[in-house]
Amino acid sequence: MTEEAFSGLGFCKKVGSGMQTLKELIEQLPPELQEEVQDFVEFLLEKRARKPKRKPKFDWAGALKDLGERYSSTELQNKIAEWRIGGE
Repeated sequence: MTEEAFSGLGFCKKVGSGMQTLKELIEQLPPELQEEVQDFVEFLLEKRARKPKRKPKFDWAGALKDLGERYSSTELQNKIAEWRIGGE
């Protein structure tokens, strides 16, 4: 595992009177488990990079405006609760 993979992580585990970094803990694993850790870390980094950083859209705002005139907020909350648990 590369040094860059550990930079800035700062994870430590207290062992005896000293502290072990994440790097030191991983180095104690057998090579095949070190590869699994590396694969998982790379997966997490790719997953984080894939998420688009965009401003949320509110184009749906007001779409149910007519329901507010027919039902109270409590009635709407109760109906949503019914839908979530599969009621009719």
